[in-house]
Amino acid sequence: MDWFSAENVVAIGTAVLGVAASIVLLWYERRVPRRRHLGYRVQVDMPIRARAGARTTGRVTPGSLGLLDGFGEDGLGDDGPDGPDGEGRVPHGRALSLVLLRVENDGAEFLDSSHYTGHELHGLTAEFAGRRVRGLDVTQRPGSDHLATHFTPGAGLAWSEGTLKIPRVPLGRGEYYKLLVLLDGGAPGDPVTVRGGLLEGRVTPNRALSPDDTPPLLSRWAWAIISALTAFVCVLATLILLPDERLPIGCATGRLTLTGSTAFAPALRGAARAYEEECPGAEVEVSAAGSGEGVETLTERGLAAKGRFPSVIAFSDGPAIDAAPGLVRRPVALTAFTVVVNAKLPRRDLTPDEIRAIFLGDLTHWKQLKGWKGEKAPDLPVTVVSRTSGSGTRATFEHTLLHKGEGEPAVTAPDCRTRTNADVALLRCERPSTEALLRTVAGTPGAIGYAERRADTLPREVRALTIGGTAPTARTPDYPFTAVEYAYTYGTPPETSPAAGFLDYLTTGPGTNAILRQRQLPCGAPETGGRCGPDERPGE
Repeated sequence: MDWFSAENVVAIGTAVLGVAASIVLLWYERRVPRRRHLGYRVQVDMPIRARAGARTTGRVTPGSLGLLDGFGEDGLGDDGPDGPDGEGRVPHGRALSLVLLRVENDGAEFLDSSHYTGHELHGLTAEFAGRRVRGLDVTQRPGSDHLATHFTPGAGLAWSEGTLKIPRVPLGRGEYYKLLVLLDGGAPGDPVTVRGGLLEGRVTPNRALSPDDTPPLLSRWAWAIISALTAFVCVLATLILLPDERLPIGCATGRLTLTGSTAFAPALRGAARAYEEECPGAEVEVSAAGSGEGVETLTERGLAAKGRFPSVIAFSDGPAIDAAPGLVRRPVALTAFTVVVNAKLPRRDLTPDEIRAIFLGDLTHWKQLKGWKGEKAPDLPVTVVSRTSGSGTRATFEHTLLHKGEGEPAVTAPDCRTRTNADVALLRCERPSTEALLRTVAGTPGAIGYAERRADTLPREVRALTIGGTAPTARTPDYPFTAVEYAYTYGTPPETSPAAGFLDYLTTGPGTNAILRQRQLPCGAPETGGRCGPDERPGE
C-alpha cells in the first residue's frame, strides 16, 4: 500500500509514542503522586575526632565535638532509653563518625501517625551496619519546629547498638526532618538502612545530593521518553532529507514523443522540461510539425507497433480531420488565435465579415475597405499570408472565421510578392510555420495573416488585431477565433506508461502552469465554461 512507507511508519510511531507518553505522564501525575511515600537519604557520613577523655551525654553539643559548631544543647540526654553507657566517655581508640540522615514526605498527601504500620510504638527503624549509636540531635526545615517535639521516649524514640527507633512523626507534603547521629565503630560509608511500613504507601531511599550537586531537571522516565521521541524525529528527518530513489506518483521511465500542433508546442516544451526534472528516467521529445502531420505520424507508429502501445502523443488544434478509428482524443487546453497585420497599417480592428472578405479574395486592396475612421486608407494591395494545408491553425481559422468553414483560395504568389497569374487579383501565399508567417507579415507592407496568441512577443513590425472589438484571449467566450487543443493517442495508454503519466501531469498536475504561461487555458480551469467538451473517440 502507498501509505505503508518508512516515513509514514516513523511518523505514526512518533505520534503514537507521543500520545502514549502523554497518557502515562497524566496517569502518573494523577495516580502515583497520591500514594503515600517516605524517602530517606544520607546527606553526610563523615569521620570525626573527639578530644581525649571527652564525654558524651547522649547528645551532640559544641562542648563534646569541636567540629560541630552551631548545634544547640537541647538534644537528648543520657536519660534516653537504652542510651550511652553510664560513664559517658568516648571509648579510647574507637573511631567516631557522624551521619546526617534526612527523612522527607515525598508523597502528595499529609502523613499522620495513623498511616504508619506495625504494632510497635515507633514508626521507622534506622540500622547502621557495623556501628553503634552514641548520640542524636534533630533538625528540621524552618517553620517546622513542631516536628522536634515528637522525638521523645514516650513517642517511641530509642537506640540500641546500631539500631535507632524513630517515632511516628506526622509530616505534611514536602516536610522533612534531619537526624544527626553520632556513631562509633565501623567506618563512614557503611550501609545505612531505614525500614518501616506505610498504609497504602512505601518507604524507599532517595539519592543523596552533595552540596555541589544540582537537582535533576527531569526524572529518568521523562528523559527516556524525550530521548525516544527525539530519536523518532531524527529518523523521520533523515528519511525526509535523504534522496528518495522512488519516482513521484504519476511518473514513468522511458521515452515519449510529442508531435503535432505548432501552436501548442511552446507549452509542451515547458511542460516536458518540468516533467523530466520531476521524473528521473523520463525522456520527452517535442517534435512539432503541424496538427495534421502529427496525427498521421501517430497513426503510422500505431499501425507499426502491431498491438503494442506506441509512445507517441499527437496534439491537434481542434478535432483532427479524418482521424483513424483507433485514435483516442482528450481535450487539454483552449487556445486563442489572432489575426495579424503589418504594423504600418493603421487598422487595429476588423469585423468577422471583413476578415472573411479579405481572405476569400473579395477585397484585394486596402482602399476597398471601409471604416478607416478619419485615417487615410493606405494605397497598398492586400497580401494574404496563410498557413499550409494540414496546419491546425489554418483549420481553426477556416472553421471559425470563413463562411461555413469553406477553405481558402489557391496560392497566387508563392513568394508573397509576384502573382503567377496576372488575371487573378488576390495576392496570396502560404508559410509552413508560425515563425515563418510572422516574418513574412513583418517584411511585407500591406500583409495580413493569422497565428496563435501565445506568450511570445510579436515582432515590432507585426500588430495583433481585435475582432469585432474583442481582444484575442481564450478566457473570453465571445472571442470567435479559438480552438480546443486535443491530445491524441493510439488507443488508451497503459496506466504506467510515460504517455499516461505525462497527460495526467499536463492536464491536472504542475504541467498546467506551462499552459498558463503561454496565455492558453487548461481545460480543467473553471473559466472554460465547458467549452472543451468531454474525452471522445473519433467516430463515436
